[in-house]
Amino acid sequence: MNRDSYSEMLDAVRGFHDKHDMENSGGHDLKFRIALMCEELGEISAAVTKGQGQAKIAEECADLFILLLGTSLAAKFDLNDAFWQKMEKILHREGKVIDGTLRVSEFDFKSKS
Repeated sequence: MNRDSYSEMLDAVRGFHDKHDMENSGGHDLKFRIALMCEELGEISAAVTKGQGQAKIAEECADLFILLLGTSLAAKFDLNDAFWQKMEKILHREGKVIDGTLRVSEFDFKSKS
């Protein structure tokens, strides 16, 4: 097993989904999955703001990542391909500091700030 392999991570999540028959038991419902992702994001936020440490933050980020991989299975899209397509777009964006924090987004730099 190559733990650095995207395809092996996806296969592990697929195995988890198969084990629990998520496709036929509501586990692939996208509204449900979005709610779970919001819940996990809240748990990441709590880990950070409550100073719960790196291990807890890593665990909660892993939960979110597993849900993202599972969502790609449920919605039948290639997350690896979507990742690289998006990286191509954002690598060419300019950054802008807003209230002391760098944002790299699509900005209309011609408009007044």
